[in-house]
Amino acid sequence: MSTRDSSDVIVIGAGVVGAACAYYATRHGLTVTVLDRGPVAGGTTGAGEGNLLVSDKEPGPELELALCSVGLWRELSAALPPGIEYEPKGGLVVASGDKELTALRELAAVQRAAGVKAEEIPAGRLPELEPHLAPGLAGGVHYPQDAQVQPALAAAHLLRASGARLCLGEEVTGFLKGADGALQGVRTTRGAVHAPRVVNAAGTWGGDLARLAGATLPLLPRRGFVLVTEPLPQLVRHKVYSADYVADVASGSAALQTSAVIEGTPAGPVLIGASRERVGFDRSLSTAALHRLSVQAVALFPVLAQVRAMRTYAGFRPYLPDHLPAIGHDPAVPGLLHACGHEGAGIGLAPATGLVIARLLSGGQLPLDVGGFDPGRFRLTGQGLLTG
Repeated sequence: MSTRDSSDVIVIGAGVVGAACAYYATRHGLTVTVLDRGPVAGGTTGAGEGNLLVSDKEPGPELELALCSVGLWRELSAALPPGIEYEPKGGLVVASGDKELTALRELAAVQRAAGVKAEEIPAGRLPELEPHLAPGLAGGVHYPQDAQVQPALAAAHLLRASGARLCLGEEVTGFLKGADGALQGVRTTRGAVHAPRVVNAAGTWGGDLARLAGATLPLLPRRGFVLVTEPLPQLVRHKVYSADYVADVASGSAALQTSAVIEGTPAGPVLIGASRERVGFDRSLSTAALHRLSVQAVALFPVLAQVRAMRTYAGFRPYLPDHLPAIGHDPAVPGLLHACGHEGAGIGLAPATGLVIARLLSGGQLPLDVGGFDPGRFRLTGQGLLTG
């Protein structure tokens, strides 16, 4: 067969997670074809802020994955072109009052025990880190491991460096299976592509793709907006957000939630996120979400009250009920692996996810315990979908 028709692995999804899967798979000696019905980073990746965070994660499987990715992103920043705009700028989480500061202090303590670097910053020292912060905050915690990349460029450079065959504008319409049910490839709008293993890195559409293959993955979209200001001199030095953001990330509520995450960019604009709500794939502009983000951003940085918002964009986070991604072999479809469901953390978690998938494909030693991400933790019962 030709290269077009056959490879060792098919990765479905040309976002940053799929790109990382392709990058590490080829480095483990596998030939890879990457398929996407749209462009590179055309889904959640292209609508992301590029957050690489450990600060918003409690001890557990996701934090372990994030810490692994922190080191891998550093390696990638040296191996890939500077165009990925990797910035190890650090994060600053601030508390508005004593109650919030106590909770933040307790979180930082358990994070330190899990390997996170976290330094408490008293109220009087906050202006040293962020001169334009609002006065009257109770204090904060500085997380030097937090960083940022330009997500679309990071995905593009990972794919280019992988050497994988890239097929864009090609939608997967079905899966090819043998008599024993094992995968043999996929059917697309441009014909068949053969491979004994397929990686579902389709992001928010990962649940639909799983169903097409005969698998179960209860993945839902969670909409979010980002405000982009006019280009500015450096006003915000770190990733800055309120301690309330951590609770919003962990919430399973379908209702609108907003907690401002504010950061500058090398090009000058300030990015203001993040909102969360489950409204399906509705891309309608939410003035309520944008108003809340604006108010919260100005509360943290009053100087932003005089700054123009030039545009806004929406994206969909791939949400699973327990807030953990699905990474690994599907229990029902031999040859199918999942690498999706990272919600808003996919850009930060992409390298470790890609490395895990590559090791599972090649039989290598896993870099961490991945039991918490097992796609088999989801099952259907007569009473509906359960986790565990």
